[in-house]
Amino acid sequence: MFHKMIVMKLFLKYLGIIIVLLGVCILAIPFFMGILSNQWLVVGGSFVVLGFLAYVLINKYI
Repeated sequence: MFHKMIVMKLFLKYLGIIIVLLGVCILAIPFFMGILSNQWLVVGGSFVVLGFLAYVLINKYI
C-alpha cells in the first residue's frame, strides 16, 4: 500500500510535464504534416498552458 502511494506521488509530480510534452507533440504534428489549420494550434497551446498550470499547482501542494 505504501509503495503505491509513493508511485502515485511521483506520477503526480511529473503529470504537468507530461501534459506539456503532449502539447508540444500536438503542436509538432501540423508542422511536419503541412496542415494549415488553427485547431491543432489551439489544442496544442491549451495543453501546454494547462500542463504548466498543473505542474505549478501540483508541485505547490505535494
